[in-house]
Amino acid sequence: EFRGAGNLVGTGQSGHIAAVGYDLYCQLVTEAVAGLKGETVEELPEVKIEIPAAAHLPDDYAPKESMRLAAYRRLATVTTLAEVEDIATEWLDRYGPIPEPADMLLQLARLRVLALGAGIEEISAVKGPGFGGPDAVARIRPVTLKASKEVRLGRVDPKSKYDAEIGLLSLAVSSREQAAPETIAALTDLGVFPELDVSEPEPAAAASV
Repeated sequence: EFRGAGNLVGTGQSGHIAAVGYDLYCQLVTEAVAGLKGETVEELPEVKIEIPAAAHLPDDYAPKESMRLAAYRRLATVTTLAEVEDIATEWLDRYGPIPEPADMLLQLARLRVLALGAGIEEISAVKGPGFGGPDAVARIRPVTLKASKEVRLGRVDPKSKYDAEIGLLSLAVSSREQAAPETIAALTDLGVFPELDVSEPEPAAAASV
């Protein structure tokens, strides 16, 4: 009576995360696995992330469905950047160099953790307004910028807009698909997120036999 897990998290599912949003995608995976195992799903803090990106573990990278499902579930429950980097290190060690769709999964997980820490409730990537405006916009709320950072935003990125009254930052990004890494970079520069070291992790040392 259940749809196979591969239909949800495999390449056979049209749209992947883009179809439902990252947060709901993770929730669906977590609830499906917990339900099958008879477990109670723990309520986690919420941040709504709607970014249409190609974010998944390719079949030829993590070939076993059980491995992919376990990886999705673990990534859906992270609450710290250290946990995200542990997962990245594990993937690199187990499967090899991380392909772009898998790296985007990690970027979305980092964005979620950072947004929760900053008290951000919603991040959505939408098409730009046209007429000389940006091609795409990441709408982020609520955001509080210091006066100096608001001035910096206007100087280095005049296409981005900040409405202090409602705490809405409309951040110009190159595309909706790249909204996650570009939002992390911009909010780090504006002091909303802490400085990060997101360099590619080193492979874990092989265990001795």
